[in-house]
Amino acid sequence: MRREAALFSAVSIMARVRNRKPTHPGEVFKLDVMDELGLSVTKVADLLGVSRKHLSAFINGKVPLSTDLAQRIAIATDTSMESWLQMQLELDIWEATQKPRPEMKKVRHLAAA
Repeated sequence: MRREAALFSAVSIMARVRNRKPTHPGEVFKLDVMDELGLSVTKVADLLGVSRKHLSAFINGKVPLSTDLAQRIAIATDTSMESWLQMQLELDIWEATQKPRPEMKKVRHLAAA
């Protein structure tokens, strides 16, 4: 019974309906951190230990946030890794529900044997 309650809770959270696309964490990072501190892409890439090309792709929403970059950002900004990854997760879920892949139509409900 406890397992079913946990599963129901997780499904309930995932079933939340969003009316707008969540903001990409890269955009949040650029606006709330880089722009506020007046830091360039080159400087931030150097401080984070990532390539300028990758940071630019991230802040422009071209690549998703990885756990590696989330950890680097969390350390550099004294924030939680989870908060950055949660933004990416919400975006990923929204995108998956807006444009389901064709192979998802083949998925069937699970039933007890």
